[in-house]
Amino acid sequence: MVFVSLPVMRRSLFLIIGLCPLPLAAFAGDPGLNGRWRLEAAQSSKLDGWTGVDLVIAADGPKVVLRYDMSWRQTKVSAVNRVDTWHPVSISNFFRIDQRHMAVYAQSGQPARVQAEWIDGGRTLRVEAEVTVEVSQGNQVMRLYDEFRLLEGGGELELIELHSTRNRPLVYFFARVADASPTTP
Repeated sequence: MVFVSLPVMRRSLFLIIGLCPLPLAAFAGDPGLNGRWRLEAAQSSKLDGWTGVDLVIAADGPKVVLRYDMSWRQTKVSAVNRVDTWHPVSISNFFRIDQRHMAVYAQSGQPARVQAEWIDGGRTLRVEAEVTVEVSQGNQVMRLYDEFRLLEGGGELELIELHSTRNRPLVYFFARVADASPTTP
């Protein structure tokens, strides 16, 4: 039997407790994702109904705010999805970038169940949602899978969106907006 003195056990315990936050840092997102990103329409999936699309990302530890600033002529719309990479959340009016293009909107009063996670060493934010949408045949649950990927060099962002209702993914490319204030949405 091996006996360890109380002072050695205390030092070992403090060392273990002190190092516990270290692995949690590995679950943080790349700070390069933070900021304002502008849609590059020519490279992206078709998105009728909008002439301007900005995506503002503000990640602070496990909390991530995704703000969509959309415009079409004089019409301006801002929508926010707040996700947490540690816990699933419920979002009462989950916004999809393509909802106006598809004319498929979240059902009023039906919150979406949303899970988010950092993958690829924090360079990609994965967001999965189950959204009840209103369609001509009634209400349906649409499963969404989004990946917000910071591309090599940090000047471009790719958003890949898969829908349970579509055979092909929607892919949007964004360029970082230089000299834009990274205001928290």
